[in-house]
Amino acid sequence: MLWLKAWHIVAMTAWFAGLFYLPRLFVYHADCTDTPSIERFHIMERRLYYGIIWPAGLATTLLGMLLVLYNPSYYLHASWFHAKCLCVGLVWSYQLTCGHFRIAFSKRQNTKTSRYFRVFNEVPTLLLIAIVLLVVVKPM
Repeated sequence: MLWLKAWHIVAMTAWFAGLFYLPRLFVYHADCTDTPSIERFHIMERRLYYGIIWPAGLATTLLGMLLVLYNPSYYLHASWFHAKCLCVGLVWSYQLTCGHFRIAFSKRQNTKTSRYFRVFNEVPTLLLIAIVLLVVVKPM
């Protein structure tokens, strides 16, 4: 079980690293006007989204599910775990929203400002804080 937990944490770290970085790319992309830079951002965003964020998100979720199988009666009755699952669902929603913005940028149809993306970039930090506090403190 400790190996699963360790790989779960590694995958989660990679997932959040990608989710921290992609919106930061959106900040710079939103202010970009020259074609070479725009094309560079398209490539960077696509590679990050499909090459790191998706695999890490899937690995994190799969490993988390495997961890639950070690003691399903405990986890499925723990309120803190239900709250954590809700937060993980919000992380997935955030990731899919990032995918929507990535597509809008690739079609040159982005309507959001760099200021919007600066605020949007803070969402995964808040979700990570909530998830870590729920898992470590188990407040409920």
